[in-house]
Amino acid sequence: MLLIYNEKTNPYFNLAMEEYLLKNFNEDMFILWRNEPSIIIGKNQNTLSEINFEYVKEHSIPVVRRQSGGGAVFHDLGNINFTFIACNNNSFSDFRRFTQPIIDLLRTLNVHAEFSGRNDLLIDGKKFSGNAQYNYKNKVMHHGTLLFSSQITNLSNALKVKPIKFEGKGIKSVKSRVTNISNHLKFPMDILEFKDLIMDYLSKINLDNKFYFLTENDISKINKLIESKYRTWDWNFGNSPKYTLFNELKYPGGNVEFNVNVEKGSIVDIKFFGDFFGKKDISFIEDLLKGTEHNEISLKKSLSKININDYFLGSDINTVVTGIMGVK
Repeated sequence: MLLIYNEKTNPYFNLAMEEYLLKNFNEDMFILWRNEPSIIIGKNQNTLSEINFEYVKEHSIPVVRRQSGGGAVFHDLGNINFTFIACNNNSFSDFRRFTQPIIDLLRTLNVHAEFSGRNDLLIDGKKFSGNAQYNYKNKVMHHGTLLFSSQITNLSNALKVKPIKFEGKGIKSVKSRVTNISNHLKFPMDILEFKDLIMDYLSKINLDNKFYFLTENDISKINKLIESKYRTWDWNFGNSPKYTLFNELKYPGGNVEFNVNVEKGSIVDIKFFGDFFGKKDISFIEDLLKGTEHNEISLKKSLSKININDYFLGSDINTVVTGIMGVK
């Protein structure tokens, strides 16, 4: 098995790296990596219904969709991610096999961890690791989080959805009580020491395991994948399952109810209701926005073609866009 100790912390790079290694190598692999503060969305999720849009925007937090299913997670530098890539493997959903080395390692530190439910690892009944898998041809990619010294408050703030209503087929994240591994150690250790310990443990449990370092060619191809996929709005937001968004907004000119139907990231139908005033018929804006991507930049571009005050008296573009995006 090839062991890769990745020091890059860019979430776009790291998610692209996983896909590149999965699809271009035919050896089993184990990879350790960390991300700067970011939200990683499951493949089958509606991105907007999983994130606190205002918090993410205010703190410029990258939102990146991964290849595997499961729920949304918040990453920061206090969290270690591990990835197993197993070739010639038909045991998809065998989460225990890939998480057992982590449980065994923690046992050497006198920390009792256990596998629980579908894909979690717990200490004292609290979650410190969530895991997901993705199948590609005859390979399985298993990856998981290891909360070591993560900022739990930031985690909950970034994923705390505002009281708006989304309906759709996207898989919802399940919120759990969480804990950091560092809180359970009998002696102090920083996260890089723990990361080194994991890799050292994996290198010794099988003498056939050997280290691999990404080449310049590897990095170049990963960077191309970032630009063509992982940094794009189409992948991270537009790839969401179709959904319906309901939102209500009160502004100085009255109350507005927003009803938005979105498919493949674009608005297919939108209706405005409320006690607001406007000298022109609101149906013009409803027709104008059909086909527009459901994101701030595209909405503002479309609405900049008109005088918004003619339709929503006392309003402006930012107010209307806020409502369409589901923000209170």
